[in-house]
Amino acid sequence: MRERDNLGTFFKETKDLLQDYLETRLEIFRLQGIRVASRTIGFLAWLFLSVFLFVLVLIFIGLVLGFWFSSLTGSLVMGFGIATLILVLLIVLLTIFRKALFVNPVIRTFIRLSSEPEPEEEESER
Repeated sequence: MRERDNLGTFFKETKDLLQDYLETRLEIFRLQGIRVASRTIGFLAWLFLSVFLFVLVLIFIGLVLGFWFSSLTGSLVMGFGIATLILVLLIVLLTIFRKALFVNPVIRTFIRLSSEPEPEEEESER
């Protein structure tokens, strides 16, 4: 009977330990998911803001080029036409090299952010 009590106690303690272990592992996975999601959302917010500011800069560069070429050619239509051609050429070049300039770096960044190891906790016992 003593052996049966020991075996029952062992299984009860093991069950409690296993349940605590599984709850802890689930919490770790949840926190890791939150970390990856928050880093990704932060990166995307930064990316959208950067693209928006880049578009604003392009608009102002187009206006400046248009007025500058207009003063050189003496015609608003000709000046803004040249500025438009330059911006269209820039867009075509960005489209041609989009994979090397945008797609691959973004993919590498997402992979790096999601697989970056957690920083080690500093030892407080020194």
